[in-house]
Amino acid sequence: MNIKRIHLFNVAAAIPPELSFLETLARNMWWCWNMDAIELFRRINPPIWRESGHTPLDFLSRVPQKRLEALVEDDGFMSHMQQVMDHFEAEVANGRNGNANVIPQNCIAYFSLEYGIHESAKLYSGGLGVLAGDHLKSASDMNLPLVAVGLLYRQGYLLQHLNNDGWQQEAYHDNEIHRMPLTKAYNDKKEQVYVELPLPGGLLRAAVWKMDVGRVPLFLLDANIPDNPPDFRKITARLYGGDRQTRLQQELLLGIGGYNALLSAGLEPAVCHMNEGHAAFVSLARVSHLCKERGLDTKTAMEVAERTSVFTTHTPVAAGNETFPIDLLRPHMEAIANMTGIDADTVQALGQPSNGGGQYQELSMTILGMRMSQSNNAVSKLHGEVARKMWMQLWPGKPQEEVPIRHITNGIHVSSWLSPDMTVLYDRYLGPEWRDNPSNEQALSGIHQISDEELWRAHELARSRLVRRVREHVEKLLISRNANRTDIAQSKSILDQDTLTIGFARRFATYKRAILILRDKRRLEALLSNPDRPVQIVFAGKAHPADDMGKDFIRQIVQFARQANIRRRIVFIEDYDMYLARDIVQGVDVWLNTPRRPLEASGTSGMKAAINGALNLSTLDGWWCEGYSPDCGWAIGDGTEYSDLEYQDAVESLSLYNLLENEVVPTFYDRPSGDVPSGWTKMMRASIKMSLGSFSSHRMASQYKSMFYQPSFRRYETLMANNAAHARSLAAQRDRLAALWNGIWVGTPVTDRDVSVLHVGDKFEVTTRVKLGQLRPEEVDIEVYYGLVNPENEITESHVQLMHPVSTDGDGTHIFKQTLSCEATGRYGFTARATPHGSEWKDIMPGFITWADGV
Repeated sequence: MNIKRIHLFNVAAAIPPELSFLETLARNMWWCWNMDAIELFRRINPPIWRESGHTPLDFLSRVPQKRLEALVEDDGFMSHMQQVMDHFEAEVANGRNGNANVIPQNCIAYFSLEYGIHESAKLYSGGLGVLAGDHLKSASDMNLPLVAVGLLYRQGYLLQHLNNDGWQQEAYHDNEIHRMPLTKAYNDKKEQVYVELPLPGGLLRAAVWKMDVGRVPLFLLDANIPDNPPDFRKITARLYGGDRQTRLQQELLLGIGGYNALLSAGLEPAVCHMNEGHAAFVSLARVSHLCKERGLDTKTAMEVAERTSVFTTHTPVAAGNETFPIDLLRPHMEAIANMTGIDADTVQALGQPSNGGGQYQELSMTILGMRMSQSNNAVSKLHGEVARKMWMQLWPGKPQEEVPIRHITNGIHVSSWLSPDMTVLYDRYLGPEWRDNPSNEQALSGIHQISDEELWRAHELARSRLVRRVREHVEKLLISRNANRTDIAQSKSILDQDTLTIGFARRFATYKRAILILRDKRRLEALLSNPDRPVQIVFAGKAHPADDMGKDFIRQIVQFARQANIRRRIVFIEDYDMYLARDIVQGVDVWLNTPRRPLEASGTSGMKAAINGALNLSTLDGWWCEGYSPDCGWAIGDGTEYSDLEYQDAVESLSLYNLLENEVVPTFYDRPSGDVPSGWTKMMRASIKMSLGSFSSHRMASQYKSMFYQPSFRRYETLMANNAAHARSLAAQRDRLAALWNGIWVGTPVTDRDVSVLHVGDKFEVTTRVKLGQLRPEEVDIEVYYGLVNPENEITESHVQLMHPVSTDGDGTHIFKQTLSCEATGRYGFTARATPHGSEWKDIMPGFITWADGV
């Protein structure tokens, strides 16, 4: 008998009224980055806390009723709880009601396909999600008016286990959402919020849940509801699961459904931030809302949406950016056309290069995101250079350095990743400022007050904890597989608490080259088995289910680690998650990272290790290009980019072995003044200062605020004022520029003197003739573009000065002039160009620009 519509309910222990705050705390993820709150739960019953997977709601349901009642009489516990309650009330405005700064039309909406907040909420796969989680935590700490949107996955990302040959196997377990801190989202009428999305196969309906992340509400959309047919219910089953159609439908639900969920919950964001191309469809929903509810025409709504959106790209390889084939996309665009008011042809054009003419057979989510965002950024300085080169064709005529993709280097939420022992030292020597402002100069100066002995002992405790956790983890896996007693017994002696420990834990993408250190196995074995100065390595990470080469990297490591002479010195830990990540980054001495430059957009795991005093040993890629200095770590190679990948591996593996043998190992083990390696602890301080000062998510969020959020807020107010009068004028101006820009001609600039030989301090006038067609002089800026040139006579360090009109000929030719000063020696070049007047068109795609071409 198939009984439908069964109503479910849960029964938990009755928490005494005096302890009601525990449930409040359990329903806000704020607890997971506050040490006192974590310790409050743990002290109730440490074994049950571990068994629950550090999931507060599950934990509280398991605690015996007698233990809860006993806590009421425990003065020490009640005092501890009061301290946490006071801290919670001070940091989380209005308790569980969310961020007091989030008012309906004055908030930032952050969209991401995954969120790594804590291992108990399996809504993430790796670095992108963890970055998003850290972004929300810093936004909460800093009281930014931010709300977030994602999907509620019923199975999340894959669980990893290895077969006897070391090959990765995948499994998926259902998330117990009743154990997650979720509440149903309601509108102003106290009605539960649902969103609907027309798809080719029918109408998709999704429930909306809310998870509080400190002050930040995270809205999660859930398609697994009885209203939907089985195929639709699977859309939010797995993160990055299913086929291309499922992925497209996930991203439509995230962008369009997510934006409409915010509207239904009474929020109308002034700024939208898309974390990768997955969220690019949000602009379609936003344009639709502005037209239907604010009375704007489509072109005007496009101006508002574009000029108040932020897009962050994380992918430095063109092939890695999300695309969908047109034959899959069009039926979906046609299905939502009535809802959005935007036809399929328009959407297709928005997601293709401007000169495509509809000829491309796929839509790029990155192009769609960038075209609909005036504010675009990469996630490290090097990635910014790569992204500008990769996407410069989207702004035809713009020099690479002027392509409007800026960079905000990723950062990490320090309190989430810092070991308990290091936290005590930070509190003691850096003062309270480090939590709210990790880069505070006064706080950073306190690092030098920490003695060698204290710093080393704190780190030794973390290393010992890592060794213990690895042993427990491996033993548990062996028991679950019915391993023999000998293997189980040997697992208890894996690794050593006093041995130099290297960590490599990350996604097993092939470009990260996890097996670079295995290239010369003889030298590696010598390092691992050295009786006086041994080295040990902890590996962890998951390969994508379709990445057979990444899986083979794991297999090679596992097979190598089974050799009798080194099996205690090298281990691969299965099913890497945030819980294991914390132990590893807190406990290792060296963080190894070996990506092929420039394929690592940023990376953040090395930052997490550095705040705990680990030293990075990495190729000069991603964030390490900015963080590296000889006093805080080591660089593998010199940053050269190779075309011969085999040769690159040979060169950089040789550099890796040489560094380990000649610098890393001696620095760790040389202890002339006792049992503390003073040279190593000196580098630890430098590493901590570097990472705290430059690579926290508080710094990152502050840059998003000043560079993008605040300017976008101001633009939104200006654009929407007086019935969107300014936005309407910009829409009209765009049409006018598009229609008349081709009528501009800029002549070859000439000088008033011979410029073949000039000296510092000399000046000369540059003059050019310009025809503007039907455009007026006040609509156009004529600029002289100049700077140092390379051997190919290409300007590499450019400067721009506005030229001034001096006369007009009878045939409509305008004369413009500017004076240039020779301020430094070098080989220079110059030319002239026309751009739209002012700054409002500077970052817009595709832009308007005409260069001097002579007669």
